[in-house]
Amino acid sequence: MYCADCESIDDYFFDETVFWIFVPTIESFGKIAGLCGSLGFESKQETTHCISTRVTRADISQFLTSLAGALEAPELAGTKVTTTESDHELDLKTVGRMTTFGVLINRFKAKWLADSVEQHRYETWYQPIVYAKTALSENVPFAHEGLFRIRDEHNTIVPPALAFQLAESSDLLFSLDLVARRSAVECAARANLRGKLFINFNPSSIYDPAYCLRATAAAINEIGLTPSDVVFEVTETHKATDVNHLKGILSFYRTAGFQVALDDIGSGWSGLNLMQALRPDYVKIDMELVRDVHNDPYKQNIVTNLIRISRLNGIQVVAEGVEVVEEAQWLIDAKADYLQGYLFGKPAPLEESVDEKRKDSIKASMAPLEKAAKDMS
Repeated sequence: MYCADCESIDDYFFDETVFWIFVPTIESFGKIAGLCGSLGFESKQETTHCISTRVTRADISQFLTSLAGALEAPELAGTKVTTTESDHELDLKTVGRMTTFGVLINRFKAKWLADSVEQHRYETWYQPIVYAKTALSENVPFAHEGLFRIRDEHNTIVPPALAFQLAESSDLLFSLDLVARRSAVECAARANLRGKLFINFNPSSIYDPAYCLRATAAAINEIGLTPSDVVFEVTETHKATDVNHLKGILSFYRTAGFQVALDDIGSGWSGLNLMQALRPDYVKIDMELVRDVHNDPYKQNIVTNLIRISRLNGIQVVAEGVEVVEEAQWLIDAKADYLQGYLFGKPAPLEESVDEKRKDSIKASMAPLEKAAKDMS
């Protein structure tokens, strides 16, 4: 079994693209036929509910925008589409690439994202997580969190939240998640990073765990790490709509030796419910609770109880977003296990510290994850 979404991202757009549009009603068909005629695009009635039209690359943006305006929202929701190059016939493989019109538009908007991945315009920055007991004296890293950074065609860093939001709306989240995972592991290996590695895991990126786990475990093993060195940090916890499925996936990973962390605990009851359901190895207290905690008795009560609950259940606590010494000292006194924040280091790229031979070896070791996230263009 394999996960098709993880395996590749199909390119729906060519120098001359044939759009095969399947509409819910004859009225919708008439609207699209009229639109194609007014824009001067060659079109053909395939069936009473299917129309094909040829569009050059330069006209794709105008075509998609005009089509979105010509159809009402219910019509758009019921319209399916797939594409071929101009000289290709509609076949089962093409039908298998059928998607909604909304996803196709977002795929077009996400073309820069696919190009950036293909051109390897991305990297991982790391932020240290330090032992709380010695945070204000020795500042010894216990782990590092890998934070994905991707650049557009102008070499400008795009906010990660925006990149992942676009990936999700265009059905590319599975693949971008694997790209980010690959980057976190590879950049850490090139910098010869020591200690545990926290890798973000979006609960919306639920795919075949066996396939993706094999790719991840193989890559990690090849560069000399073990699963116990890696902690998958569940972010965007409010998006975990299918908790049982997520629980099953994370259980699969933990059985393989990986550990699990929950981010933003304390930001809402959903996080506490996930904590109970998933029984993570680590929880990260939301930075909004950490901000000025030394001056806010209300926050102090919440954080104190979160730490107490975690400790009773054998869960280690990371307080993130620590910016001043006073916050750190209060959290140390409150028995937090680890601290993270600008006070101890901002996210930054790491200098490579291995020779060219080792770099080539690391690149070869990334082949399982490279294969799983290929064909982004």
